Amino acid sequence: MNRLVAIAGGATLVYAVLAVLMAIMPGIELSQVPPGPGVKPLSPIEARGREIYVAEGCAYCHTQQVRPLPVDRVFGRPSAPGDFAFDTPELLGSERTGPDLTNVGTRQSSDVWQYIHLYDPRAVVPQSIMPSFRWLFDVVAKAPAGVVPVPVPKPYAPANGAVIPTDDAKALVAYLLSLKQQPIPGAPGEAAATAPLAQAAPANGTTGGAAAGGAAAGAPAFDAADGAKLFAANCAACHGEQGAGVPGAFPTLHGNPVVMATDPAEHIATVLHGAQGKPINGVTYAAQMPAFASQLSDRQIADIIDHERTSWGNHSPTVTAADVAAVRAKK
Repeated sequence: MNRLVAIAGGATLVYAVLAVLMAIMPGIELSQVPPGPGVKPLSPIEARGREIYVAEGCAYCHTQQVRPLPVDRVFGRPSAPGDFAFDTPELLGSERTGPDLTNVGTRQSSDVWQYIHLYDPRAVVPQSIMPSFRWLFDVVAKAPAGVVPVPVPKPYAPANGAVIPTDDAKALVAYLLSLKQQPIPGAPGEAAATAPLAQAAPANGTTGGAAAGGAAAGAPAFDAADGAKLFAANCAACHGEQGAGVPGAFPTLHGNPVVMATDPAEHIATVLHGAQGKPINGVTYAAQMPAFASQLSDRQIADIIDHERTSWGNHSPTVTAADVAAVRAKK
């Protein structure tokens, strides 16, 4: 009997010591870390969305922790303690069945895309294995006045009626869009995170070039591999890996008049500063195209634009980093 008591007592003591060392003390220390630059508390609707994120089990498949590893650079800079000052208990997650969501509010800033993705992930990511969250939406005969229905592509939309996000869907999307990393100047990995995939190659456009005339004579050709990778990381979620877009939601890049224009200035400005509400081939899209000026370098934007201008049957004059810099300077 004494031996059993000793064993049980010893095991309990070991458990208690480990709990203090591995959970309680780190928790106390992290709770005293000041918020990082620009890190703010969640708004009421974002906080409600966080509760729905937990209730729906999103953390089972998505992490919110960017490791200081090259493979994680596509998700942003390495996470820092100050990022979680207002996010306790932290929803770090342990599985990446789906992509990390630390910076998804920047990476996928379109609420329209988020709604379509929740309603049926295959509508925007054909290879996705994420379940549909259709119970977060209502299907009504006609959208109420002032309510914009979700433009679900026809193959995935209900046979009749309009898809309307519920308050829970709106809160969840608000929370997802709030997940944005703030830059930490001088932090380890910050430079790599702000210039992923383009560190190894020399910069394009060192000889300059006019935005109205495409790449200048003698300018080095764009890096096709970098262009494809950057497009996949930043653009493919909305426009598709093959640039076909999503009918009614996101425009195709095949024969797109801005992409095909001899003068690339508008194409450059659109990628730099974003766009919304401008008709394209007679169609006005509700989704807002995000701006990439603060996220990508001139070289990276040039590579993305050149990928779009030379892929999927498009044949348009390419641009250089100097062309992008010239348009950026006009803003």
